[in-house]
Amino acid sequence: MISSLPRAFFLFFLLSPAVFFAQERFTVSGIVKDARNGELMIGASILVKDQPSLGTVSNDYGFFSLTLPSGRYVITISSLGYQSQDQSVVLDKNRTLSAALTEASTSIQEVVVQGEKANRNIVGTETSVNRLEVKDLKNIPVLFGEKDILKTIQLLPGVKSAGEGNAGFYVRGGGIDQNLILLDEATVYNASHLLGFFSVFNSDAIKEVNLIKGGMPAQYGGRLSSVLDIKMNDGNNQNYTATGGLGLISSRLTVEGPIEKDKSSFVVSGRRTYADLFLKLSKDSAINKNTLYFYDLNAKANYTLNDKNRFYLSGYFGRDVLGFGTAFGIDWGNTTATLRWNHVFNNQFFSNTSLIYNDYKYNINISQTGIALNIHSAIRDYNLKEDMEYYLHNQTLRFGVNSVYHNFVPGTVSRVTDSITKDTSLLRKYGWENAVYFSDEFSISKRLKANIGLRYSIFSLLGGGEFYTYNKDGSVLDSAFYGAGNIVKTYSGFEPRLALNYVIDAADAVKFSYARTRQYIFLLSNTTSTSPTDLWVPVSNNIKPQQADQYDIGYYKNLKDNIYEASVEIYYKTLDNQIDYRNGAQLRFNQNVESELIYGSGKSYGVEFFVKKRKGRLNGWVGYTLSRTERQFDEVNGGKPFPARQDETHDLSIVGIYDLSKKWNFSATFVYNTGNAVTFPSGRYLIDNHAVGYYTERNGYRLPPYHRLDIGFNYTAMKTAKRESTWNFSVYNAYNHKNAYTITFRPNPDNPIQTQAVETSLFGIIPSVTWNFKF
Repeated sequence: MISSLPRAFFLFFLLSPAVFFAQERFTVSGIVKDARNGELMIGASILVKDQPSLGTVSNDYGFFSLTLPSGRYVITISSLGYQSQDQSVVLDKNRTLSAALTEASTSIQEVVVQGEKANRNIVGTETSVNRLEVKDLKNIPVLFGEKDILKTIQLLPGVKSAGEGNAGFYVRGGGIDQNLILLDEATVYNASHLLGFFSVFNSDAIKEVNLIKGGMPAQYGGRLSSVLDIKMNDGNNQNYTATGGLGLISSRLTVEGPIEKDKSSFVVSGRRTYADLFLKLSKDSAINKNTLYFYDLNAKANYTLNDKNRFYLSGYFGRDVLGFGTAFGIDWGNTTATLRWNHVFNNQFFSNTSLIYNDYKYNINISQTGIALNIHSAIRDYNLKEDMEYYLHNQTLRFGVNSVYHNFVPGTVSRVTDSITKDTSLLRKYGWENAVYFSDEFSISKRLKANIGLRYSIFSLLGGGEFYTYNKDGSVLDSAFYGAGNIVKTYSGFEPRLALNYVIDAADAVKFSYARTRQYIFLLSNTTSTSPTDLWVPVSNNIKPQQADQYDIGYYKNLKDNIYEASVEIYYKTLDNQIDYRNGAQLRFNQNVESELIYGSGKSYGVEFFVKKRKGRLNGWVGYTLSRTERQFDEVNGGKPFPARQDETHDLSIVGIYDLSKKWNFSATFVYNTGNAVTFPSGRYLIDNHAVGYYTERNGYRLPPYHRLDIGFNYTAMKTAKRESTWNFSVYNAYNHKNAYTITFRPNPDNPIQTQAVETSLFGIIPSVTWNFKF
């Protein structure tokens, strides 16, 4: 069936309704900006007044194109939180118009200003998409009082935390490595600071966050479960401003302004923790010589050459440093750089060309008597993307290509001083990943819309060196040598995508989506949370590409002029060629690490409920997920399915934000979920008077249920057109519940014959205070 897809797509376009071209039509196109700072606005609504079925939205670069029959129209341009703008246009030829929207005044009722068809969740074909307003992140209390994108998305249905305080996350039963995390189109391989307690994303530098959990559009690929697409601010092209904050353990500062007013701008945002400065105050030499901090820097500049060409250059650099005196030290971090060129060919044809570099690496330094070593590992990508959009009447075509060259450095050990230890290096691997995609979003009728897409991906593992093939039991079956650049193994496949939306009326819709996704690189980790030393590896002659098929159907409803939005979604996902590990597997610095792997399948299914209030003094959301996630391997659990470690039957999140007055704002979040699936001994037996655990089924037990309440207050001390000063007071785990992080077993010290369970908790109640400013 898959092989017939290209032919079906070709026939579809040959037979596209000729009515699209049956009468004279013209196109109105343009750019939507924020009037305050010149930021391009993503997802702004462009509608024909009194004809709400005719409209479009601005793309990721603020560009829109709308084709209509010749005539006179009033075009309404609007976005949530901004005053709508009407522009008259006579379409007797192709026209260009631009809009600069101003923020809605607090004295104007938001329901009037923002109520202009704020129902993109109803009329759009996308399913399982959550958009976060970055400006609202400041109101949600999180660990240590830091605004945190990754902690906030864990409050959405279908998204589960990788552990207490951890920035890692699971989406609909997938693994941590099955989430594609993009920062201005560059892949972020490790999104955590301080072993997972902070994310690498400084919210002051971020413009928009989109999380796609299902129905993945054809332009995305390379991961099975989700896409977290994060866009950085472009920079204020009108005025110079500075914003920042001083907290108990970290501070941040963002500076932005015009390079040439109305034409180019820049933004630079930095952040650093200073726990290491407090360590130095200790009189204990075992403490004051230790190191613990992270820093990150976001920078971006853009230049408008003319109405048809705009250039962007953005980058991120972050580093964590952890050290215990001179005996041990580790540092890790990401580096990304993105150069983009937006080009408008004509009113209907838009392109974005991107050159992208990203690098993740870690270094471990060990210094003991007579030995000083450095251990290094990295993954580095060079990426070329070409994305194009072509707008027709009630039809948007998207197509493009993507080519990525991967460089995997699994590990090197080098001598820093003379010692008996020899320099050692694991075999470097190289991969070339390519994809081409095409999608068509169109209206079948006034009520039924479709987005049909196809992606073809191909991955080649490149030499050189000695490559081994392993038997099912992990023993060597064969080996072969490949020269540098020679192809060791190639995998490829089609990835069809389909989304349908039946709009019942302006406030009700039923949607369906199907997506096949393929993944060619994987994270090897047998820990319960993310670690900076987890290892990325490509497919090989032993490891096959992972593949997922996900089906999603949902009912979406808006209430009270789009003040409330609600949805219920049912999903079913199957996963092939999943990876697990043999008992006692050694994953780090193992030349034969592939011999430690086993392969199987999985599935995940569930139902998600979501209700959100978007406007008014009280807003927030409630999300609930009822789900099941399983894995199955011949070598594990007698070949029977077992719960994956991220399986949580019940997951509830409640977020509330209330404006007490113009100066005071109160917020609270409550989370509850079923404890993670874990493997505990079912019994014990004695060997030489030592108790040894007896294990039966994999993940047959669970940690106790997890629940927590966080509260926060924001106090606006001063706010004018140019200056702002606010204080944030927050309390993490307000009622001091000791949630179990791990449970271990040991002999009872009072009776060694008995076994004692020991529960470990990470955090109790944690208060924090942060001063935020803007001038």
